[in-house]
Amino acid sequence: MPSTPSRRQTLKQALALMAVSGAPSLAQAAGKAAGEPGGVAAARAVLARRFGPKAAGIQLALTASKGGKPGYVVKAAGGKAAISGDTPVALARGAYAYLKDNGAASVSWEGDRIALPPRLPDADTGRVESPFAHRAYLNTCTYGYTTPWWGWDRWSREIDWMAVHGVDMPLAMEGQEYVWRALWREFGLSEAELAEYFSGAAFTPWHRMGNIEGYAAPLPTAWIDKKKDLQVKILSRMRGLGMTPILPAFGGYVPKAFAKKNPKAKIYRMRPWEGFHETYWLDPADPLFARIAGRFLALYTQTYGAGTYYLADSFNEMLPPINADGADARDAAYGDGTANTSATKTKVEVDPALKAERLAAYGKAIYDSIRQARPDAVWVMQGWLFGADSHFWDPAAISAYLSRVPDEKLMILDIGNDRYPDVWKNAKAFGGKPWIYGYVHNYGGSNPVYGDLDYYRRDIAAVAASSETGKLSGFGMFPEGLHNNSIVYEAVYDLAWNGGGASTGAWLSSRSKARYGKTSPQLDAAMGLLVQGAYSTRYWSSRWWKSKAGAYLFFKRPTATIGEFPGHPGDRAKLDQAVRALSALAPGYAKEKLFVLDLVDAARQLASLEIDVQLQAAVAAYRKGDAAAGDAARRKVQDLALAIDALLGVQPETLATWIDDARAYGDTPADKAAYVSNAKAQVTVWGGEGNLNDYASKAWQGLYADFYLPRWGRFLDALKAAGTGPFDEAAVVKDGIVWEKAWVAADVAYRRQPPADPVAGVKALIARIDRA
Repeated sequence: MPSTPSRRQTLKQALALMAVSGAPSLAQAAGKAAGEPGGVAAARAVLARRFGPKAAGIQLALTASKGGKPGYVVKAAGGKAAISGDTPVALARGAYAYLKDNGAASVSWEGDRIALPPRLPDADTGRVESPFAHRAYLNTCTYGYTTPWWGWDRWSREIDWMAVHGVDMPLAMEGQEYVWRALWREFGLSEAELAEYFSGAAFTPWHRMGNIEGYAAPLPTAWIDKKKDLQVKILSRMRGLGMTPILPAFGGYVPKAFAKKNPKAKIYRMRPWEGFHETYWLDPADPLFARIAGRFLALYTQTYGAGTYYLADSFNEMLPPINADGADARDAAYGDGTANTSATKTKVEVDPALKAERLAAYGKAIYDSIRQARPDAVWVMQGWLFGADSHFWDPAAISAYLSRVPDEKLMILDIGNDRYPDVWKNAKAFGGKPWIYGYVHNYGGSNPVYGDLDYYRRDIAAVAASSETGKLSGFGMFPEGLHNNSIVYEAVYDLAWNGGGASTGAWLSSRSKARYGKTSPQLDAAMGLLVQGAYSTRYWSSRWWKSKAGAYLFFKRPTATIGEFPGHPGDRAKLDQAVRALSALAPGYAKEKLFVLDLVDAARQLASLEIDVQLQAAVAAYRKGDAAAGDAARRKVQDLALAIDALLGVQPETLATWIDDARAYGDTPADKAAYVSNAKAQVTVWGGEGNLNDYASKAWQGLYADFYLPRWGRFLDALKAAGTGPFDEAAVVKDGIVWEKAWVAADVAYRRQPPADPVAGVKALIARIDRA
């Protein structure tokens, strides 16, 4: 008889094989053994994890799909509930909607509130359908701004979140470096060259999209291996739930070392993105392109199993080479008429016919490179470039790029409709290609309190009902970062299923009962004010101002020109009323953790806006030579910033937790140090010599007190010293950048410090605002 270790080893191998092949997990297999289909068992496991043992009695059944629109039916009577649905995701969604609508469950990034009653309430929903065949989720950038340090426990919870919110088409980007490493080894790169090629763990998305190479290198081998094992589990869980994850494919970017080893290949030297050094893109017409693309997909399938949807973004904020077909193809010419060389940029005329032909050839070759390895595959691309670089991607250019790909073999993720709302219209619904409509909402993981609930309600309904959308195939949310403004994501996925209720007000009242356990006319009114004050903003436009990133002025790299700042979106007066109304109601909700979190978030938004006002006052006073007034405004900035920092210890995520998670992901002192440096850099200096600093700024405990406040303090010191005389801002900023880099490099231990009484802290913060 085999020994116990051998049996364990055999079981481990079997599990790995099942995961790679997409076979059901042991839990699903147990369900099948008991006569329950694997998809039902997977949905039941979600209910058990999220809603506890009381949900075990809910009957689940898969039914045949009706007309391509996913749906579910909930029937409950006599304390027993039965849910039927077309897919495992529809079952999980139906269960959550039923429990949430009855005030019994709320699932969010901040935490869950689960309070199933002893007797399940009666219900008969009739068939609830989504007008969208697919509900997509995640952004390539999410894998840098949020998930670098996630392990399986965190991913398991997120996949459950997807299921109960009805998501069936997530981007699954983890683990691909394992395949890239194997691929480039086969093409002759040494371990030293690979170490110089991969970018740091918190910056992998932009490396994958060809924007950067070798930034914050090396990427630890252990990270690559861990993410491989993680992706096996992620895909097994997603596939078990009937999800169709979007997987990575080759978009054309090759290592600089590869370009040097293949001097005869048609490889373009692309522009330095945001102040980083140039990257290298292989022309799809070069025979090497198909070889690399095919081998990548073969290795990927061998490692993770086959998929249907494959993402290849060749031109993310990188314009296609159009004119560069001469003797030196490395100096690529861009469609905006700029010839990119290592030192200069020269205007070049672009022939429209050549542009269209080149783009059509590029699109066809990229698709063909996927089809050769996966004949049934669908090429997926993000449509972000069509809005972000609209000066190049006019309707003719979009049409040309898509023209030679079979209609059913390309899907466009039109992700930026909250910022670029007319892309799909300009592109005439992408000429008959399937596409998914959605919003980014969150940029950089930065977390000002905003969204536009009424806009989403009107917009999603209008798109779903439009006769001009062609082959609209889904709706999605594509946030660059998670863990903020969860009300937005709850609202839009409700809208993507059942219209989200009769009105925004009715939806808010129902949400409060589920999230806080109860509501009242007073709370409903306060939430209405919060929507008017903060959640009626489609895009947080002030995160970019004069090429300076950062959600607030306080988060931006200091400048003496802040008096020119036009102000933030939103209605501050309504936000102020909302914070005061919620604060007044807080004694009745003080034991509800999610209410307290939401109250603190609204209060820190209000107080952060006040900090910006006081910063402007301090700068103006110092420039006038009024040191006393400048000092007074500066003290108000400090008091508010420290008070906010103390309150934010109630949040699930802080500077300390971000750094601790990064450190914990490392297995050696060197890896731990690398991850911590990555983590600190990303939320502050980011990288490059462009405008990315503070792009991922966060309203977190630790950053207010230890980064934003001292950075502005140094700047204001210099401004005060200059008085009404000359002020060399460039020199002061240069010195400030040295300080920022030293901050990133410093080995400082941060500790999360929850406030003893956050409700009292909010009231004290309001009093400080009144004194400002």
